[in-house]
Amino acid sequence: MKETPAMNETKGRVEGLVAIVTGAANGLGFAVARLLAAEGATVFLTDVDPVGLSSAASDIGSSARTMAHDVRSEEAWATLIETIERSEGRLDILVNNAGLLRVGTIESCTLEEFRLQNAVMSEGVFLGCKHAIPLMARSGGGSIVNISSTAALQGFSPVLAYTAAKGAVRAMTKAIATHCLERDYGIRCNSVHPGNIHTSMNRERSSPEQAARRENTWEPLSNGSFGSARDVAEMVLYLASPAARYVTGSEFVIDNATIVTPARLPTPSA
Repeated sequence: MKETPAMNETKGRVEGLVAIVTGAANGLGFAVARLLAAEGATVFLTDVDPVGLSSAASDIGSSARTMAHDVRSEEAWATLIETIERSEGRLDILVNNAGLLRVGTIESCTLEEFRLQNAVMSEGVFLGCKHAIPLMARSGGGSIVNISSTAALQGFSPVLAYTAAKGAVRAMTKAIATHCLERDYGIRCNSVHPGNIHTSMNRERSSPEQAARRENTWEPLSNGSFGSARDVAEMVLYLASPAARYVTGSEFVIDNATIVTPARLPTPSA
């Protein structure tokens, strides 16, 4: 399908807003930060990879700010929020994206691996929301988007700790959304659940040519296809923008119907 100008048109959907995107040195986080910046936001990119952050910010341009940041550290979160309040005076968007994946079943996963993945993805989301919400409330409201996974919606045995962490993100999102509604903060909180997306976590399973094609075209994908980071970024942009003002406490699956497609069982022999 040939792109039309309207598909690429920058509309300033988050013009003048201030955003944080964690894990933004590459992959989904970078794609989200780049799109938010293209749509008018000032974006604070955070990551534990300072070299990757520098490269990402250079690609995005003057709308990007960077800070080396370990989402497991409460002190780091407090410093980040204080820095943003001093420099920008407000915070409108928080995208909790930072994550990692280690293979391990319930029998093979070590306690150390379990704690590490939950520290980054479960505790990291907890700390991000805990420290960002007061400033967002003082700013007049905003949007929190927590990146979960389809693993949180279906049992996926090879990555037990990752599944547990992403399940916690899904549940926390709903509790946070309810909390903000009860206090009339004007803060929305939703979770996004990507499926097979072409990022560093699964790059070896999809060729660069396939990834480039999906990044730059709007053609439908076949069953089993990998999506692109841009597919996820577009959903995050919608949830971050005023267009989603009546959307909170919800989960959004981006997986080309993978989890609702019936498994193909072997054909019985005659």
